[in-house]
Amino acid sequence: MKKILVIRFSSIGDIVLTTPIIRALKEQLKCEIHALTKKRYFDIYKDNPRISRVFAFNKSTNEVIEDLKNEKYDFIVDLQKNLRSIKLTRKLKIPHASFPKLNIEKWLLVNFKINKLPHKHIVERYFEAVNSLNVKIDDKGLEYYMPDKYTVKPSVLHEKLNDGFIAFVIGGQHVTKVLPSEKVASIASRLSKAVVLLGGPEDKKRGDEVVMLSKSNLVINACGQFSLNGSASLIKQSSLVLSNDTGLMHIAAAFQKPIISIWGNTIPEFVMYPYMPANKEKFTIAEVGGLKCRPCSKLGHNKCPKVHFKCMYNQNEEMIIKSVTQLMFSK
Repeated sequence: MKKILVIRFSSIGDIVLTTPIIRALKEQLKCEIHALTKKRYFDIYKDNPRISRVFAFNKSTNEVIEDLKNEKYDFIVDLQKNLRSIKLTRKLKIPHASFPKLNIEKWLLVNFKINKLPHKHIVERYFEAVNSLNVKIDDKGLEYYMPDKYTVKPSVLHEKLNDGFIAFVIGGQHVTKVLPSEKVASIASRLSKAVVLLGGPEDKKRGDEVVMLSKSNLVINACGQFSLNGSASLIKQSSLVLSNDTGLMHIAAAFQKPIISIWGNTIPEFVMYPYMPANKEKFTIAEVGGLKCRPCSKLGHNKCPKVHFKCMYNQNEEMIIKSVTQLMFSK
C-alpha cells in the first residue's frame, strides 16, 4: 500500500477524531497519506506532519476531482460516509471502505429511547474502515498539531493567569448543546482558579453576559479573540477544561487535559465523548439523568423543543465544582 486518501469533510471535532486512524495508517503501513476536507478545516489537516497533502473544496468535490484522479490512490478511507463522499468514491473507482454510521440505531434512540448502539467510541468504529488493511487501533489517543507561532501567552489576557487558569468552552453549534450563561457564571464564580471563556466570535456576547453575572472570581471573556489554534494554545496551557460537546473539547482530549464534559440534549451514548483511552480517569461526564425527553436529537436544536431546557438548567453545579477539584488534584 503506497498512497491512501482519508476523507472527512467536517467539522473540527470530527476531524480531530480521525487522527488515531491517520497515525495508525502511517505507522503500520508506512504509506503516504492525503486528506480531503472542506476549505474551512484545511489547516487542521495541513499542520499534521503525518499527512503529505491536503485537498479542500468550498462547495463541491468536483472542484478537486481531477486532482484526486491524478494521484492514483491505492485505497480510500471514507470517514464521512454521506451521499457526497459515496458519490466521490464511485467516481474515483478506487478500492475503498467506510464504517457503520448506525443512523437507524440513533433514530431509534432519539424517537423511541431504544438504545441499540454498540458500546464503542466513534474512534473505534472508524477503525472498522481499515479492517481489510489489517490496521489496528493503538490506544494512543487523539492528536492536534499547531505551529508555535500560534501560541498565546495567557498574560496577554491578564497577568494573574500566569498562576494557572481553567478554560471554560461556552460555545456550541446548537443552542441545546450550550450551557446557559447564568449557569456558566454561577460555576465560574465558585472555582478556585481564574477562568478563561473560550468560543468563536458568535459566542462573544454570551461571554460578556457571563462576565457580567460572575462574582468573586476572575473571569475573562476570550471568545472570538483568537484563531482556532490560539484557543487551542490556551486549552493546552490550562489546568483543566470545562466544555460543552464541541470541537475544543476534543482538542482538550488530544492534549490529555483534565476535562469535565457537559451534555445537554445529546448524550454520551452517541459515543462522541472525550477519547482518552490511556487516561479515562481524567474526564468526567456532567449530564442530567432521568429526563424522558433526552436525547431529543442526534445533533441539536436552536431551542428546547419542550421549552423547559431541563437538560442544561438542571445541571448539578455542586457535582461539577467537586469534579473540578478532584480532577485538578488527582495524580
